[in-house]
Amino acid sequence: MANKPTINKSPPDEARLTDPARTAALSDGIFAITITLLVLEIRRPDNYAPGQLLHALLENWPSYLAYTVSFLYIGVLWLNHHSLFAKIRWTNLGLRWINLGILFTTAVLPLPTAVLASALAPGSNSQDQRVAVTFYALVAAAMSASWLPVFPYLRDHPELLEPTALAEYFRAERLRPVIGVALYGLAVPVVWFLGPAVGLSFFVIMIIFHAVTSDGLQDSPLGRLVRL
Repeated sequence: MANKPTINKSPPDEARLTDPARTAALSDGIFAITITLLVLEIRRPDNYAPGQLLHALLENWPSYLAYTVSFLYIGVLWLNHHSLFAKIRWTNLGLRWINLGILFTTAVLPLPTAVLASALAPGSNSQDQRVAVTFYALVAAAMSASWLPVFPYLRDHPELLEPTALAEYFRAERLRPVIGVALYGLAVPVVWFLGPAVGLSFFVIMIIFHAVTSDGLQDSPLGRLVRL
């Protein structure tokens, strides 16, 4: 009786592992398109009297402010995402779904940016300003929440990681999205009790926080300061 040919098969889990390059490329594209959409919300001045172009440009400051805040926010998110994927050797279906959640919430940001710019325009109602800042804070909280499953998942799936990635890193990083959700959630009552300007300061604080910890909470200046 002839021997059956041997078929080499990878273990089921390993067979589902794929190179992260395509996932990273899709993510970079989404971040780039989202930033591009932000600038499209900056309207050119129209219906201004002759000689009043400078005044019309300056009067459009809410659009510039909203664009700058959201551009920095997405830029910092990209830095965090880039740093994360530098530690990932393989992806699987679960990680790709988690990454899609991050991209889904990120791609929404041009909408609250446009709403915020419109609500801050001269002559706008303070009630509308509070609603706009609240809307932005809720979207930002959802963006932070989309990062919540990332670090526990990678901690529990070390086969996806580069050999140099340490488990301690992922245990420490779980705190960062929690801080984001908490502070953006806190911004909502602050907006209604203390005003939109105070609520907007929470966005600036969170952008700075995520910027200085983009390489990880432990390796950031903040982490080194705490260890001292």
